[in-house]
Amino acid sequence: MAYSEDHIALAAEYALGTLDAAERAQVEAMMAVDTDFAALVQAWEFRLGPLNQMVGLVEPRPELWERIKAEIARSGARAEAPPPPDSVTVAEAPDVVTLSEPPAQEVAHVVAEAPAPEVRTEASEQDVPAAAPPVIEPVRRDQATGPAANDNAIVARLSSKVRQLRTVANVMTAIAAVLLALIGVQLYRPDLLPPPLQPKPRIQTVEVKVPAAPQPSAQFVALLQKDAASPAFILTVDAGSKSYTVRRVGAAPEPGKSFELWLVSDKLQRPRSLGVIGGSDFTSRPVLSAYDADTVNRATYAVTVEPEGGSPTGQATGPIVFTGKLIETVPPTR
Repeated sequence: MAYSEDHIALAAEYALGTLDAAERAQVEAMMAVDTDFAALVQAWEFRLGPLNQMVGLVEPRPELWERIKAEIARSGARAEAPPPPDSVTVAEAPDVVTLSEPPAQEVAHVVAEAPAPEVRTEASEQDVPAAAPPVIEPVRRDQATGPAANDNAIVARLSSKVRQLRTVANVMTAIAAVLLALIGVQLYRPDLLPPPLQPKPRIQTVEVKVPAAPQPSAQFVALLQKDAASPAFILTVDAGSKSYTVRRVGAAPEPGKSFELWLVSDKLQRPRSLGVIGGSDFTSRPVLSAYDADTVNRATYAVTVEPEGGSPTGQATGPIVFTGKLIETVPPTR
């Protein structure tokens, strides 16, 4: 069976124990006649039962039990008190008629006229007059209305609570929607916002290291020749890379022989081979890194005729046919 939100809230509050006595009596009456509603209450008790386990037991103060016993004793004493001497014993209870009054006034029960019963007093044996005046008992309006008014009041209170909760939920939902929209606009269209709400631009400084351009190194040239009229090779040395390039100009090797380049310096005990000059027009080798710049710049470069493939012993075996010294052609950049 489908229940309204008010009935579901009533079952949940009953499981929590937040209802007053009248509301609890209403829920228990509904559970007695409606098994589905009783199952709904049990479901809420099962869900909310762990809350009871989270609350520790509280031991009441010792004087509380003494007060309870004293109050019980006083109530028993009042119930057992004897009636006053002038009390009247009525043989037959008269009929009671309830008169309805306007909502703003109290209502009363009126005893209808009936034959006068025989009454006797303890003090006197005289008869009571035949006609007795009607007895009026004031009754509160909430007593006259019955359980229906209590049910209506309970439903009204629950409806008010539900409306309050719905109002709070709607307000919180609206606030969350506004915040979400504001965040979205700040991320994607910040220009639509007023200046105070626009996000501040982030300035990031990126440092990029650009490698320095290589500076041109000094260049040296030597003309290797037998005499001024017969140049054989042009030797170019790069001081930065410590490499040399030999360009063939007019020398031609003999069959079965090879030209080999040598570095001759006073700082060295013997000439050092720089390799065989190839058969092509240009020969380049980075072999000068083993020597310091002063040795390379001041040395004498010589070409000998060696067996094909170069000297087998690492020393010059053939005659020196061409020589020359370096001169600086391109100064280094400062």
